[in-house]
Amino acid sequence: MNPTCLIAEDEPLLAAGLQAELERAWPGLRVVASVGDGASAVAQALALQPSVCFLDIRMPAMSGLEAAQALAEDWPEGTPLPLLVFVTAYDQYALPAFDAQAVDYLVKPVDGHRLAQCVARLKTRLAEREAGGTTSLDDTMARLRALLAAPSPAPAPRLEVIQAGVGHTIHMVPVAEVLYFEAADKYIRVVTAEREHLIRLSLRELLPQLDPLQFWQVHRGLVVRAAAISTAVKDESGKVFLTLRGRSERLVASRLYAHLFKGM
Repeated sequence: MNPTCLIAEDEPLLAAGLQAELERAWPGLRVVASVGDGASAVAQALALQPSVCFLDIRMPAMSGLEAAQALAEDWPEGTPLPLLVFVTAYDQYALPAFDAQAVDYLVKPVDGHRLAQCVARLKTRLAEREAGGTTSLDDTMARLRALLAAPSPAPAPRLEVIQAGVGHTIHMVPVAEVLYFEAADKYIRVVTAEREHLIRLSLRELLPQLDPLQFWQVHRGLVVRAAAISTAVKDESGKVFLTLRGRSERLVASRLYAHLFKGM
């Protein structure tokens, strides 16, 4: 079957330009969807299961890396994950991270010669996949984890206290008492053993302010205090179910972060 692709780019002219360049560089490739935001990219990719996804790094609400993270977490078991190509404006910080993980990327505006090189690599990898020598899901997961964990050029100071507002009252919640943070729409649930609070912040903004040795991201929308985890049980799909000290609910860690839970 002819390979298919999805383009996620929030600037329509750049999306049209990439599609036109792809038609010249890879006539056999069929574009099945072109979307302008990360959430639509995830939804369409899950529905259409393209061979390749071209993901713009900077899109509203959900970035290209976050969209790739969502795909890796939600992709059906036993189905090859699409090959991922990240599209970015020139960024001295980002490009070395992509190079280090041997991840395909394109720099805007897309250069025809560079695109041809990328297409050649994609064709080779798809041919290997067809022949049965697929790039393992574990390899893809490891590369995504490394990209998502790439250090910020200017690390934020560690957060000591969460200021959670309710009406005219500000609750001062010590970070040392937080068991987990969970994304909820435009808010984050801040959960302690006794109470829950809502703060208007994204996990993307919060994570650089937390100590990664104490707080583990276990899902794209969930960060847990490692010392609060009582048990971790892995199922056949690769997900891990967590129980916490002081709470009755079970939390789910995705396949992308299952590597955190290994016996000593």
